[in-house]
Amino acid sequence: MKPAVLREQLAQRAAQHLQRRRRTVTALDVSDGPGVVVDGQRLVNFCGNDYLGLNAHPALAQAMARSAASAGSGSGASHLVTGHSLEHEHLEAELAQFTGRQRALLFSTGYMANLAAVTCLTEGDSRVVMDRLCHASLIDAARLSGAQLKRFAHADAAAAAAFLARSAAPGNDLLVSDGVFSMDGDLAPLPQLAQAARTAQACLIVDDAHGLGVLGPSGRGSLEHFKLDSAAVPILIGTLGKAFGCFGAFVAADADYIEWLLQTARSYIYTTALPPPVAAAARAALAIAATESWRRERVLELAARLRRGAAQADIALLPSLSPIQPVMLGSSERALAVSEKLFASGFWVAAIRPPTVPRGSARLRITLSAAHTESQVDALIDALAAAMRSLHAAA
Repeated sequence: MKPAVLREQLAQRAAQHLQRRRRTVTALDVSDGPGVVVDGQRLVNFCGNDYLGLNAHPALAQAMARSAASAGSGSGASHLVTGHSLEHEHLEAELAQFTGRQRALLFSTGYMANLAAVTCLTEGDSRVVMDRLCHASLIDAARLSGAQLKRFAHADAAAAAAFLARSAAPGNDLLVSDGVFSMDGDLAPLPQLAQAARTAQACLIVDDAHGLGVLGPSGRGSLEHFKLDSAAVPILIGTLGKAFGCFGAFVAADADYIEWLLQTARSYIYTTALPPPVAAAARAALAIAATESWRRERVLELAARLRRGAAQADIALLPSLSPIQPVMLGSSERALAVSEKLFASGFWVAAIRPPTVPRGSARLRITLSAAHTESQVDALIDALAAAMRSLHAAA
């Protein structure tokens, strides 16, 4: 694409209020909840994914420092060359135990984990049947796999079952879904999807990036919430950069499948391994998440508080029991305007616009953390109500 065409395309994005803008965080300020400093202004962060408030936990920093002192700052190579350390080995074993699987395999990012999980299990006549609102990385993985991609209406297990019933190669199809949908905050109908997969002899893959650590009686995620085991959901994908406040991702499954990924997954084989200090921090986070259940209870209580306050302020939220609480505004212009007013009031809430979400469904994506205070949640509701009143008055 020539530079002149690029400039024209960028101008069109700006005119449609779709141009993305990066803000630079110059410092963390966690003296009173999850705060960041941007352009000299302290903001309460209501758009991150640090659900358990572990990002700034001193135990994670201490684990990183100890590991760096002995293992260095980076892994230096891929896992299959010299990059696989004892920290990686221990973390994989602990993740397998945490998720109730035989083995787990670490990846540098959730994107890479999803690419591996989908592309390595398809064959020439496979189909990938996927929820329409699945994460972009899962959609890309299905396209790169070469399999036929079928996307069913969001959370419609009957539609998924209908696609699977028309399979030309029963036993070779994949059924793929998020556990908690990142932009809507709702849960997939996993029991019904598991039944559909079982009936069609398909393999169910669940990306539970936003459920692990938060949902379920012990924080094991969406599968624990619905009481589903590894037989119902053979392949589980998780990330370490959300509830666990760290970085990286993993696939957990039976030993044979993990070994197959290790041997064939291009996004595992041909990239540098996660730095050992990051793996050490993730191990510390996993231990805290497993023992400090109050963090999980608190973030869900704060989400419920936000929903009550929003209802009293006549602010409509999408139906969600997770820490993700979206405010639907429709147009990108409206979403940006409210986000900017909140920013000026000291609250960072991102405006989510197409193509991240479907056209006409631009929104604010409010996320809660166990590190937030009740007064911060209440103040956000007041600021949001004022911003929306201002928007209506200007219309």
